[in-house]
Amino acid sequence: MWGEQEMNEFPVLSVQDLSGGYSLNRPVLHDVSFHVQPGEMVGLIGLNGAGKSTTMKHILGLMNPQKGEVRVQGKSRNEDAEAYHGALAFVPESPLLYEEMTVREHLEFTARSYDVPRGEYETRAAQLSKMFRMEDKMDSLSAHLSKGMRQKVMIMCAFVARPSLYIIDEPFLGLDPLGIRSLLDFMLELKASGSSVLLSSHILSTIENYCDRFIVLHQGKIVAQGTLLEIAEQAGQRDKSLEELFYALIQGGNGG
Repeated sequence: MWGEQEMNEFPVLSVQDLSGGYSLNRPVLHDVSFHVQPGEMVGLIGLNGAGKSTTMKHILGLMNPQKGEVRVQGKSRNEDAEAYHGALAFVPESPLLYEEMTVREHLEFTARSYDVPRGEYETRAAQLSKMFRMEDKMDSLSAHLSKGMRQKVMIMCAFVARPSLYIIDEPFLGLDPLGIRSLLDFMLELKASGSSVLLSSHILSTIENYCDRFIVLHQGKIVAQGTLLEIAEQAGQRDKSLEELFYALIQGGNGG
C-alpha cells in the first residue's frame, strides 16, 4: 500500500489498526490504518456516522483505542503527552470561544499556549486578520460575533501556532466564498512550509483539487485511500469527480 518513496519520510501522523468507539461491544471503527506525511493535505471523507469524528477524537486523545495505536511525530500519547499534543492543532466544526474574550485575546492566549515568540505572533496575527477580513473585529468580544466570524476566529487561533499537524473538521461551514478561498489558499501555504493537514469535509468538489490524497471511510472501515487517480482505480471508474467516485464506493460492492 505504501511505496518506498512515501515511507522514506517519517509520517507526521500514523494510525495503525485502530478499532474503537463508545462501547467495547460495538466499536465504531474497525482496523483503520492510514498515514499523513510531512507537507501533505489529506481529505477524510464519509457519510454522517461513518466514523470521521470518532477517528478525530482518537487522534486528539479524547478517546482511547480499543485496539491499535495513534502516533504523532512518532510518539504515542502515553509515551509523551506534552510533545504529542504540542505537535497538533484542532479546528472543530462548531466554534468554541470564550464569550468575554476579544478576538485579539483569543489569538494571544493561543500563541502563549504554543510558545510562539511575540514578534512571530504579531506578524501572524496581522496576516490572518487581513486574510480573513477581521481587522476591524480584533477588539470585539466573541459574544458579539456572527457564527461565520466565530468560525474565522477558531481558524485564526489554530493558524497563529505552527504545529506539525492540523486536524480540521468541516471548516467551510459558516464561511462566505471569499473566506473559503482564503482558508484554502492559506492551507496551501501551510503545506508549503512543511505542516500537514487532515481535513474532514462534505464539500467534495471544494477539496478535490486541494488535497494530495483522500481516505474514504464507510461504516467504520476504510473502503479506499490514495490520490484521486488511485481512488478511481479502486472504485473501478475513470474520469470521474471525487463526488462521483465517493458515491460509487459507498453504494457499490466496495462500500457495502
